[in-house]
Amino acid sequence: MNLDRLKSEAVDLLQELIRIESFSEQEDETAELLSNYLKVHDITTSRSRNNVWAFHQDYGEKRPTVLLNSHHDTVRPNEGWTRDPFTPEINENKLYGLGSNDAGGAVVSLIAAFLYFSNRTLPFNLGIALTAEEEISGRNGITSILPEVGSPDLVIVGEPSSLEMAIAERAAMVLEFIARGTSGHAARNVGSNAIMKAMDDIEWFRTFHFPKTSELLGDVKMTVTMIEAGIQHNVIPDTCKFTVDVRVTDAYSNEEILTMIRENVQSELVPVSTRMQASRLPDNHPILRTAEELGIPLITSPTSSDQGLIPAPSVKIGPGDSRRSHTADEYITIPEIEAGIDKYIAILENLQFRK
Repeated sequence: MNLDRLKSEAVDLLQELIRIESFSEQEDETAELLSNYLKVHDITTSRSRNNVWAFHQDYGEKRPTVLLNSHHDTVRPNEGWTRDPFTPEINENKLYGLGSNDAGGAVVSLIAAFLYFSNRTLPFNLGIALTAEEEISGRNGITSILPEVGSPDLVIVGEPSSLEMAIAERAAMVLEFIARGTSGHAARNVGSNAIMKAMDDIEWFRTFHFPKTSELLGDVKMTVTMIEAGIQHNVIPDTCKFTVDVRVTDAYSNEEILTMIRENVQSELVPVSTRMQASRLPDNHPILRTAEELGIPLITSPTSSDQGLIPAPSVKIGPGDSRRSHTADEYITIPEIEAGIDKYIAILENLQFRK
C-alpha cells in the first residue's frame, strides 16, 4: 500500500479508537473496529474475546516469525482532564484523547507497518496481535492467545518509548502481608501489637539488599506502599496489613525472590500479582544488529508492559512519550505517529535472521 495513505489512515483510525471507551475488560468495540479495519484491507483476522490477530498469507513453517503487538485497552481518565477524553482533537499537530499516547499511537503505527508489507516479501513470517487487558495484566489478554500465535522468534511490543528500543524490563510483583498479634487495652501491658511486628518486617524491606545485581536493570527494588491496622485509639491491634511493590530484575526469578522474602519476614505472605517476569533480550539476537545499523538507542524500560508475560525474545519500542501515559489531556503528535510508522518499517526491512 501507498505509505502516505497508510500514514493518513493511521491518524484517522486513532481518532476512531479515541471515540470508543475501551477500558480494560471492556474493549469489545475497539476490537471490532480493528478487526473490521484489517478486513477492509483484505487481511484475514482471528479473534478471541477482545484480542485480534493476523498473519500474512505467505506464512511458512520453516521460517522465523516476527509478531507485532500492542494493546487497545486504556485506563480510566483521571479528574484532571480539561478536554473530553473521548473527543479526539488535533491542535498544533498534537492529537489529544484518552489512549492516544498509551498505546493508540503504537497500535495504528504497527498496523500501518503490517499493511505496508502485505504485498511485499520478507525473509520471515509477519504477524500482528492487538490485545486486551494490558493495563491490568489481565488473564484474557496476550497470554490467552499465545497458544494461537505460536512461538515467535521476536515480538516487537508497541509502547510509547520516544522510538528508543527497550531491551530489558523489570517485573512487577505485588505482595500483601499480614502481621498477627493479640488485642488488648492500650492502657494495660497486655496483648501483642501487630503494628510493631509489621514494623520489624517493614524495616527489613527498607534495608535489605539482594546480593545479585543485573548488568542492565540494576538492583531489585522493594517498596512498602500501603498499610492498614487498628480499629480505635485505645485498642492494641491484632492484625496489620501492608503491601509491598517489588520490581524484579533478570538476576532473579520471581520464585527466588518469594523464597528469600519468606525466609526473612514473619508476616504471612499473600501474593496478589506475581505473573510478570523480568524480560531481557538475548545478547546475540539479530535485532540488536538492526538497531545498531539504524542508530536506534538501546534502553531499559522504567515501566512494565506485556513484555513481562511473553515467553519469547522481545523489545519494546513505539511513538509517543511514556511520561504522558495515564496523564490528563494525554496526547501524541502527528509527526510522532509518522515517525513510528517509518521506524517500524525500517526495522522490518533491515532485520535479518542469519542461519
